[in-house]
Amino acid sequence: MTTVAEDWVPLAQQLVEVLTERGALHDPEWRAALTAVPRHALVPSFFVQNVDASWREVTAADLDYLAEVYRNQPLITSLSDQGRGIKEPDSSSSQPSLMVRMLETLGVRTGHRVLEIGTGTGYNAGLISHRIGAENVFSVDIGAELVEQARELLDRIGYAPWLAVADGAAGWAEHGPYDKIMGTCSVPAIPWEWARQLNVGGHVLVDIKIGPAAGNLVLIERYADRLEGRFVPGWANFMTIRRPDDQPRADGGSPVHESGSARTTTVEPEPWRNPILWFIARFAQPAGVSHGVTYDPETRQPVATFLTAPDGSWCEISHAEEAGRYAVTEYGPSPLWTHIEAADQWWRDAGQPRWDRLGLTVTEYAQYVWLDKPDGGDRWTLGG
Repeated sequence: MTTVAEDWVPLAQQLVEVLTERGALHDPEWRAALTAVPRHALVPSFFVQNVDASWREVTAADLDYLAEVYRNQPLITSLSDQGRGIKEPDSSSSQPSLMVRMLETLGVRTGHRVLEIGTGTGYNAGLISHRIGAENVFSVDIGAELVEQARELLDRIGYAPWLAVADGAAGWAEHGPYDKIMGTCSVPAIPWEWARQLNVGGHVLVDIKIGPAAGNLVLIERYADRLEGRFVPGWANFMTIRRPDDQPRADGGSPVHESGSARTTTVEPEPWRNPILWFIARFAQPAGVSHGVTYDPETRQPVATFLTAPDGSWCEISHAEEAGRYAVTEYGPSPLWTHIEAADQWWRDAGQPRWDRLGLTVTEYAQYVWLDKPDGGDRWTLGG
């Protein structure tokens, strides 16, 4: 009878072939790391969501465990209780194609010192350790249990990077400066502490998210007085950085149907399908806007999109199209759908820009997103 230890290498090699064929993996050094570092050893179990929204744990005892671990897919490894019996993911092993794309984009190579924000399972730290030596890899996470498990499992397979339980927003000054800082979580803005711990000429690669699904990976370089660079082509979405004072997230729910103003719109009712439009719109909207889709209880087909804000504002957009228009109802002091329409018009007027036309400048006192060049006319302030 074959064992997990015997079976994983061909699966890892198959994963490398898949990533290479898809154009996600180019560097032979990362190919070697993917076939040397056993993902299953760092992900002894993961969770799969059932159709009724409950979760099922998959372990090495399950027949499909090993094949699933070596597929090009993210794996949910930890759940947190959000109240009222609702559990949501709070840690994962990222999709391998995204991991190697980030490592290649960041340009990690021998001689670098790398700080990772978000240890998670330790798999990414293991890959970097194989490439540049574990003594040059530093990783922090707010989850004490996650860090201790990652430390133990990495040690079992022969890697001992520096790991600490810490607030990722503070970095790890004790071991700086670093040449590269990589975030495997999303942040609403760049902590200036990261800039202080980065060598001039070094880089930060992290997912900027100013709201749910609103933002993308950005690669910024350290200059003497600032961090500056551009957003990365394609799109990625990471879990939000966890902080020591985090509270369970409140469920925004669908809008309360008070009397609102009715009109029509030409903007399609799921604006997050255009990630740049969605990102730019969020700069005009109040903090804490949530969104979702309502479904017909019989057909289970989407019938409307809704947005809600903490100030009581809401809007609802029908999915039924009539002559290229959709019915909109909008209520409250914040015109949530009007913000979406304005962003859509800006995007069209700007020539339908892709992510690499957007950039980010970070100083100790201000951060702003820009189109095409830092001193151009289109700029949006990023909050702290």
